[in-house]
Amino acid sequence: MNSDETPVEAMYRELQEETGLTPDMVEIIGSTPGWLRYRLPRRYQRHYSKPLCIGQKQVWFLLRFLGDDSAFSLDHYDAPEFSSFKWVDFWYPVENVITFKRGVYHKALSLLEPMANSCLTVR
Repeated sequence: MNSDETPVEAMYRELQEETGLTPDMVEIIGSTPGWLRYRLPRRYQRHYSKPLCIGQKQVWFLLRFLGDDSAFSLDHYDAPEFSSFKWVDFWYPVENVITFKRGVYHKALSLLEPMANSCLTVR
């Protein structure tokens, strides 16, 4: 997050930077209450960069995508973070993220799951 951004503003900025999606292409279903945190193991800390990042605190958002896959543009910026994407099962990220992030992923998805389930039953 930039110092002048709210979590929602940061989410929309990151969403556009990383996927090319704009706010009108998604609907916010919910978010985690408060911050979720993880610490980087020492071997992943970049001691040569300033300020030194020792972890992250995050608010997670559950979004409904309103468009079709052609809306994605992963090369929207000069230094893309991703080269491809795929749709996966809700719990897939927990088992497929680097080990030190699994706890925060599990916590986030546990908090968002009831919102996702209620969203599915409403449709």
